[in-house]
Formats: sequence, structure tokens, C-alpha cells
Amino acid sequence: MTEEPKHHTGGCQCGAVRFRIEGQLGTASICHCRMCQKAFGAFYGPLVNVEENARLIWTRGEPKRFQSSNHVARGFCPECGTPLTYEAPDGVAVAIGAFDEPERVAPVIQYGVEAKLSYADGIASLPMRKTEEDSETAKFLASVVSYQHPDHDTDDWPPV
Repeated sequence: MTEEPKHHTGGCQCGAVRFRIEGQLGTASICHCRMCQKAFGAFYGPLVNVEENARLIWTRGEPKRFQSSNHVARGFCPECGTPLTYEAPDGVAVAIGAFDEPERVAPVIQYGVEAKLSYADGIASLPMRKTEEDSETAKFLASVVSYQHPDHDTDDWPPV
């Protein structure tokens, strides 16, 4: 088993908001509730708790927050809209996809399964292909210039 790093970094798609978590992460999960579906614009919300003894530090910018219920605020990048946090009275959870190394944060439980979309369990059995195997879009893909922030901290962003 690999040792968990002493800190984790991540941020939004455009780079306006970056974070570092010092200490251990808590439980990683996916939530199928309708609020998470809408907040992430996805089939479910992938989140990991920040342990009480860990520190979440905003290293560039800070999320804007939407009060999605009387108990929960959801943080997102005010520039690009990337979902970043779920903030409740019992603590903060961070969107797994916002980490620089999301592969290291594997979900271990599913919540809100009463709202799970009927086709969600079948997604893994759908046909798969790599992006470059789509010959119909090869010319388009070759012309793409990404403005997405890289998966690591930068001194300045956007580049000049």
C-alpha cells in the first residue's frame, strides 16, 4: 500500500482558485442525491472529507459559495464555475476531481443511492475508446489549445 502524502494540492479548471490540504484526508465518497447531481452537473458528486486535524488552505483566490440548503454551502470557482467544496456543520469536503492527483483519492462508499440515476450502474459496461481513436474528430482535436490550469501549483496564472 502506498503511503498517503503529507499534503494534497488542487484547484479549479482555470487556476483562479488553488488549495492545499495539510494532513490526512477522510472518507472519499460519491453522493447520488439530487443536490449533488445539480451542483456538479453530473450523475453524482465525488467528495472527500477533510479530517478535523487537517488544514484546508486556499493558496490562490477563494471559492464563492452558494447556500444550497439551510445547512450546506457549496464552494465553486467564481471565474470558471468548477465545483470545489461541500461545507456543512460537521466539516468540509472537497471535490475529488479538483485534486491535482485525483487517482489517489478513491471513493469507498456511495450515499444518496435513493436518487441514483437508473443507468448509473451500467456506465462501466458501455463501449470505450481512447480520445485519439475517434477519427471523425481527429482534425478538431489536433487544433485544440488548452487554457486549463496544469495539475500542479504555479507561481503565476495565467501565463503571460
